[in-house]
Amino acid sequence: MRLDKFLWFVRLAKTRSFAQGLAEARHLRIDGRVIEKAAACVRVGNTLTFPLHDRIRVIRVIALPARRGPAPEARACYLDLHENVSQETPGD
Repeated sequence: MRLDKFLWFVRLAKTRSFAQGLAEARHLRIDGRVIEKAAACVRVGNTLTFPLHDRIRVIRVIALPARRGPAPEARACYLDLHENVSQETPGD
């Protein structure tokens, strides 16, 4: 699936053109590799890193959405890795 389409479908980008701009400005990474084109392929298991709303988002793709559905359906397609790290407490 195209990177810009994925970000728009899972509601991480408000518009597809915003997602395209992120990619073309070289602000997105897939598995650590800098992406230059919005048409870059996203697969299940990829880790995406990109700036969004004054923070760095790190997400793992766990499913490819078939459509731009409601927010709960969209959130089921990725795992926010930064949230999981911040929820762990030292000594666990």
